[in-house]
Amino acid sequence: MPPLEQDALSDSLQTCYRHLSQTSRSFAAVILALDGELRHAVCILYLVLRALDTVEDDMTISLETKLPMLYDFDSYLYQPDWRYLESKHKDKQVLEDFPTISLEFRNLSKVYRDEITDVCHKMGAGMAEFLQKKVDSLHEWDKYCRYSFGLFSIALSHLFSVLELEDPIGGQDTELANSMGLFLQKTNIIRDYLEDQLEGREFWPREVWSRYAKELSDLTKPENINMALQCLNELITNALHHIPDVLIYLSRLKNQSVFNFCAIPPVMAIATLAACYNNKQVFRGVVKIRKGQTVTLIMDATNMQSVKAIMHQYVGEIYRQIPSTDPSSNKTQQIAVSIQTICSPNGTVVLRNRYSPIYLSCAVLLAALSWQYLSAMSEVLEEDVQDM
Repeated sequence: MPPLEQDALSDSLQTCYRHLSQTSRSFAAVILALDGELRHAVCILYLVLRALDTVEDDMTISLETKLPMLYDFDSYLYQPDWRYLESKHKDKQVLEDFPTISLEFRNLSKVYRDEITDVCHKMGAGMAEFLQKKVDSLHEWDKYCRYSFGLFSIALSHLFSVLELEDPIGGQDTELANSMGLFLQKTNIIRDYLEDQLEGREFWPREVWSRYAKELSDLTKPENINMALQCLNELITNALHHIPDVLIYLSRLKNQSVFNFCAIPPVMAIATLAACYNNKQVFRGVVKIRKGQTVTLIMDATNMQSVKAIMHQYVGEIYRQIPSTDPSSNKTQQIAVSIQTICSPNGTVVLRNRYSPIYLSCAVLLAALSWQYLSAMSEVLEEDVQDM
């Protein structure tokens, strides 16, 4: 893949890539793994949905203001001057400079515009729905995660298929793509428990946490730590059930840049879940995977053999941490063994080759080093797997 040359881009597109680097952290480097026009389109798709997500997350915006914005957000893509200047969110720049983002959206080919408009409309309506009610059941948890990340994954799969980068079945099998999105979003929600609590947001499903506490916030109390860990472990076990679908989804990918793009987030997610499992720090602060782990995961996730080895490794770490008294222990053991069997059907795990020629020539490194985008990779190292 040729380097991403700054001089070849318009000023507005350069600005969009700066917004991407500032708001997405690890996802910035992942998007840079894609080739050419698709890279630009996914950059804009991400920024549009980041702006939408910022509206949802900003608790300083009243519900009376927020709901119409979410419902109408797709229409703002065609309003050159629309912007929102009242946000107090850390990513407010994507709302303040939305005219630049929407300009580049309108410069995209129709196939991209149609997909972005569609996912923006559906996601905005879904977010508005859950602003007016809590996430109650596990079914609703899946539904919320579909709105907040599954639709993004489905839209990407459609694009890969329509552009003939991947087989048509990838764009048609929306459930596999959705499961990929659910795995990533559930990981974010599990990890971000304390941050969401401090901001007044609740995304853990009541059906689960109500078995362990009267209020979700009670899980932060020191006297409730054992129950909190049991709740945490049950939710992680639920998230692990998406891994078989993730592996099927990745196994169908043929294009190397698409594979790199799709493989890095889930391997970071499983490493994050392994770090969170039975970990009191989830209720006391921020759980991060180590910087060295982040680099290694990015370097290794370039083929199915390595991805399966990574999954096998971190699921094994979870298995070894399962408390014998944990109410979910049997279910956790069962799904862990199932995943490990999928990853090593003959009982043998092939070690990851960290210095393979495939990686040394892969788009991730070339793109990250191009157009002064080493800063994007630096953000990965500084922030680890925040905001996948």
